[in-house]
Amino acid sequence: MAIKYIDQLDLKGKKVLIRVDYNVPYDKEMNITDDTRITATLPTIRHCLDAGAVVILISHLGRPKGKVVDKMSLKPVAVRLSEVTGKTVKFIDSPIGDGAKEAAASLQPGDIALLENIRFYPEEEKNDEAFGKKLSELGDVYINDAFATAHRGHASNEAITRYAKENAAGFLLKNEIEYFKKALFEPERPLIAVIGGAKVSTKIDALQNILYRVDALLIGGGMAFTFLKAKGYSVGNSLLEEDLIDSAKEILGNAKDKGVQIILPVDIVASTAFDNDAETRIVPADQIPDNMMGLDIGPETIQQFNSVISTAKTVVWNGPMGAFEMPAFSKGTFDIAQGIADSPCLSIIGGGDSVTAINQSGLADRITYISTGGGAFLELLEGKKLPGIVSLDK
Repeated sequence: MAIKYIDQLDLKGKKVLIRVDYNVPYDKEMNITDDTRITATLPTIRHCLDAGAVVILISHLGRPKGKVVDKMSLKPVAVRLSEVTGKTVKFIDSPIGDGAKEAAASLQPGDIALLENIRFYPEEEKNDEAFGKKLSELGDVYINDAFATAHRGHASNEAITRYAKENAAGFLLKNEIEYFKKALFEPERPLIAVIGGAKVSTKIDALQNILYRVDALLIGGGMAFTFLKAKGYSVGNSLLEEDLIDSAKEILGNAKDKGVQIILPVDIVASTAFDNDAETRIVPADQIPDNMMGLDIGPETIQQFNSVISTAKTVVWNGPMGAFEMPAFSKGTFDIAQGIADSPCLSIIGGGDSVTAINQSGLADRITYISTGGGAFLELLEGKKLPGIVSLDK
């Protein structure tokens, strides 16, 4: 696609509208508990300021469903942004109308402003044409730096681009695009995909798409049991999607035809209940007792998976290997994280639970790239075009 990047534009003296993702967690007192999404946008913001531009930031927070919800205000974000940039961030509590235009017009080069939660307006999620036009009138240049919302076609990342004088991707979005291209379109081989998570139904399209790109596919998590059942194994009370057994058989057959190795668990940490304190036992993957459920991959599987990972030049990981939120079933996920970190490969991790796991493991600084998008990352794996990125293709 013919996408411009922010460093290709002359921004001096211009008002730059930047779509960011400041959907950060608050505690009950509306204190920000994790500002990772804020600090991730600083390279783009600082580039604009250094170029002598005005920065006007657009974001959402939560799902207010087109209504003003005080607990979803972005005011605390403006405060934190002031702290991390060392500049007073002006808060514009009405992004649309004459007041917003006057506030934007009063800004001088080097100033930063943040608009109130754009999802307080129902027109945002409806991708309303007129709403996008009004947003575009606040600035001269539009930059999208919010990969996590790129799979949503909303006014602040789609309609707005039809009226902005110039459109480009920020550094965060640029990294997402470039690393994904390196992973699945221009990979150093062998290319290994590690796919986990609870259900096959959420990953079926991704599995079918990447099957034609990877050299090996390692499948763990709850979704593995549908594949094990497709091979005729007993999976006990494990999570199983009966209606997708035929799809799993089809994927296994296609992989064989393509010469792509699919590696499933050979042993399982089984438990009598979905409970950290319940009885557990390591059992062969084809012999899970009827009264037990698989909640993690076993030690032999961990060794086998990491042996394959150690041979990779490129690894893409999406989805945990088990119910890692419970310590009794976290070893598989954390040991695979260690294996990826120890590998000299180019490693890319995406998906909310995978990112949470790698952060909890303390290994995040040993991963080449950690994607900021969960749903957006998965839709790229599925081969879909993301509206927030396609809209920049001018």
